[in-house]
Parts: sequence; structure tokens; C-alpha cells
Amino acid sequence: MNRIAKQRGMTLVELMVSMVLGLFLMIGATSVYTQGRQNYQSTEIVARIQENIRFAFEVLEADIRLSGFWGQHNIGSSTTVSGVVVLCDGNNVTAWALAPTNPVQATNNVPAASNANVGPNCSAFGDGVVPNTDVLVVRHNQSGAVKLLSEKVNCSVINAGDGSHEHPTQALLDALTIRRRRGKLAGLTVAICGDIQHSRVARSNIYLLTTMGARVRLIGPRTLVPCTFAHLGAEIFHDMNEGLKDCDIVMMLRLQTERMHSNFFPSVREYFQYFGLDYEKLSNAKEDALIMHPGPMNRGVEIDSEVADDIGRSAIREQVEMGVAVRMACLEILTRESAKAQNSAETPNPAGAKF
Repeated sequence: MNRIAKQRGMTLVELMVSMVLGLFLMIGATSVYTQGRQNYQSTEIVARIQENIRFAFEVLEADIRLSGFWGQHNIGSSTTVSGVVVLCDGNNVTAWALAPTNPVQATNNVPAASNANVGPNCSAFGDGVVPNTDVLVVRHNQSGAVKLLSEKVNCSVINAGDGSHEHPTQALLDALTIRRRRGKLAGLTVAICGDIQHSRVARSNIYLLTTMGARVRLIGPRTLVPCTFAHLGAEIFHDMNEGLKDCDIVMMLRLQTERMHSNFFPSVREYFQYFGLDYEKLSNAKEDALIMHPGPMNRGVEIDSEVADDIGRSAIREQVEMGVAVRMACLEILTRESAKAQNSAETPNPAGAKF
């Protein structure tokens, strides 16, 4: 240190002070850079979310709604306006009150719909929330519960999943992810692979994709892909290599063991050998085939980790992003229409006006 100080014509104390000041300057510069980078990334994320919402809103309004899928699968128009969104998950019911000045207020005064006795409790649930409800967002473990509830209320009902029946918003976000990557849905060949029997995602995707002009293939063991699914307009394959041939989209589904009450396959290891997606099986699809999965993934069961994380071909992260945008767009469309409905009801019809 003394030698360095002498070489620079400085005392030892002056050298140490300059070193400390230099260290503080470096720390400050690094902090400024890190903060700036974080701000940039936050701005970039917000912009991406906003773009996703705009894209979802436009496509929902322009294409999917006109196809007829919207009204047939518990995504309809609203007739009341007061701003309550209710989420029902089995026995647990939570309500959010939406207002411009106070966006989220949790309330717990809504009767829960029981899994054990859907009918009467759905009616009670409807009677309890209808007076103050714009949109019901409902998830239930029994198939048909959402449809039953929609018949008891006078507002929009969004099906967030009912048993193994349907999950329409998942199908919407899957379709929009494909549309963004490929620019279209019509004419594409989509392979849905795995546990089709117990999958509500599979059913909704079959309805939506075939409605939009895509060709759907279902691939899996005979125990998990019954031939009855052919009546929905899909092709059935029990051989992965044959089913994936020349496909544009490969959508994997998890094994829903919570809904299985018997043995549908010998072992997980054997299932992956024949029906798990790896690069060898994927080679049968088109070279630029997209890889999709609604999540959650079971790595090493229905999909290999390397395939799931393929930067160039995997659209799984985009599905997660699009999920937020699609559901926000659905709520925006439904609440906007409910506001129009009430405004029309409150505004007297001038002489000669036509609606």
C-alpha cells in the first residue's frame, strides 16, 4: 500500500480515502443500473400483459363469439349491474366486490354450494347472490353444477371448471395462444394426448377447436381415450407415433389420478414409455410443431423436461400469460354488456327510436 501511495504521489491515508470513495461510487452505480433494469422489466411485463388483453378481447369479440361457442358453454350476456364476482370452489365460496374507487373488497356472506347435494344448494346459492351480482365465476367438482346454477340466476355465469365436464376459459386461452403463434386455427391439426377420459380441458378444446375449423386428434391408451369421443368430431389414436404424424400442435394432458377409481394403466414408467412426450415421439410431428400443456405438468410422466422447456417450440409459458388476459377480457366483455343493458333499461325510448 505504501509503495502504491508513493507511486501516485499520495499519502497512505489519501490512498485509502480514494479507494473507499471509489468503492461507494461502484456500489451506487450498480444500484442505479439494477433499479433501472427492474423498472424496465416491470414496464415491459405490464406492456406485455396489456397487449395480451387487447389481443384476447379482439379475438373473443370478433371470432370466437360469432362461432357460437360463447353462449353454448356458460359464457353469456349479463342483465344486472352491481359489481360482484363470486368464485365457488366446492364448499368454499368467496366473493369480490368490484368498484372503481375500491377495486377489491372480500365478503363472506354468501351461502356455500355443497358438493354432496348440488341441486337445492345451487338454488339457495343463486337466491343469495343474484340481487347484487354481475358475473358468477364458478368451479365445482360435479359435472353439470355450473349449468344448473346458470338456470337459477339472472346474470352471466362463467364456467371455471365443473368436474370432468368442461373448462371453457382454458380452451379459450389455448386457442388464443395457437392463434397468436400460427395466425389462424382453421386447417391446423391439433393432437391432444393423455388422460382424455377425465379431462374437462380436452372436452372444451374439442368443442372450440373443431368449431373454429381445426382438426383434432385424441391420443392415449384405450382405457383413457374411449371410442365414444369420436362422436365429438375428433379422431382417435392409441399409438403415439401414428397419432402425432404431421401435427401442427401437440397438447399434453396430465394423468388426473384424483378422478381415477381403478387401474387405467400398469405403471407410470410404462405410461411414459408409450405415451409420454419426448423428442423421439415428437419427431413424428411437423418440425415447427408447438408444444402445449394446460398445467400443472408432471415431468417424466406425460412430458419430458427437455421438451417442456424447449425455448423454440414450447408455448407453455405463453399459455400461462394468456390465461390472465383471457379471463380479464371475459369479465370486461360481460360487465360492459351488463352496463349497456341497464343503461338501455333506464333510458326512456324516444319516439321513433330503434334498438
